[in-house]
Amino acid sequence: MTGRRLIVEADGGSRGNPGPAAYGAVVRDAQTGEVLAETAEAIGVATNNVAEYRGLLAGLRAARGVDPDAVVEARLDSKLVVEQLSGRWQIRNAELRPLADEAGHVFPPGRVAYVWVPRMRNAHADRLVNDALDGRPLPAPADVTSPVVKLTAWTPELGPPTTLHVVRHGQTELTAARRFSGGGLPGPSLDEAGREQAVRAAELLSTSGAVALVCSPLVRTRETAEIIGRRLGLTPVVAPGWRECHFGDWDGLTLAEIAERDPEALTRWYGSSSLRPPGGGESLDDLTPRVVAARDELLAAHPGQPVVVVTHSIPLRTLTRLALGAPMESLFRLLPSPGSVTELQYYADGSTAMPSFGHRP
Repeated sequence: MTGRRLIVEADGGSRGNPGPAAYGAVVRDAQTGEVLAETAEAIGVATNNVAEYRGLLAGLRAARGVDPDAVVEARLDSKLVVEQLSGRWQIRNAELRPLADEAGHVFPPGRVAYVWVPRMRNAHADRLVNDALDGRPLPAPADVTSPVVKLTAWTPELGPPTTLHVVRHGQTELTAARRFSGGGLPGPSLDEAGREQAVRAAELLSTSGAVALVCSPLVRTRETAEIIGRRLGLTPVVAPGWRECHFGDWDGLTLAEIAERDPEALTRWYGSSSLRPPGGGESLDDLTPRVVAARDELLAAHPGQPVVVVTHSIPLRTLTRLALGAPMESLFRLLPSPGSVTELQYYADGSTAMPSFGHRP
């Protein structure tokens, strides 16, 4: 039996290589991003690679504790560990072989996929490593008996909110291959799975009472919107502000392929909202104002009413980040699936609420 989908973010570090070393790992729910477990430990004197393997091993064990039947995606910023455990590189270091063997036996074969990510996308695990090296304990779990904070968005006198049901377009061949797919026209079409995702999203939204349907001008969003529109009896209106971020020369590449060309490129981009990808790419600072303008246009046109927006990953994450008042770096911790629906509510006093994120019908 297959259980839930989990993400393990693991890291390890050594101050000296070899030197004082520690690991850190986080287990998340793959759909919501919720942190389910954290683990970190100082391990004495060791190399960076040993610490990386120890972090992965601890993370996988923590994931098994959450759900022994889980399907896991293990994310590390160590290309060596990812390539070795994926079977593409040999393990020549005798100190690493037993650790790799242990990691490979935490879950049955085929239940763990190893994925390289830039360091900026592994910041949570990296922080746990440094906390362990500095002797800072893990924070205590939240007190479930703590009083509930009343949100201003829940006060009835504000009237009904404008509700944006924000749909990420269905899957394309590039989405399935985890390749950057930017805002250039016309862009790829939906594949069969993507069309099925759009049908399911349409069924979910059929009871939303939406009065309008807007989409980005790219083919994949227009196709998704057309499927939804037929179910809702609405004609999609194309709005350029909802198009995807332009990724320049990165368009069509995977994270690993970009890292092979320039190992620090993604780290710089993740760390700076003003940095543009090479080849005419768009920075996050460039993208945010046009998404805000597109959002505000809908809020002004449809006060207190539900609206469906079909857009892309980065605009959706930007909307969510702004609704939550979260910092820019949170953008890379939000992972809406293709065809998923996020509900954002905007009240007359400027307060916001998010009843759901990345719901996959």
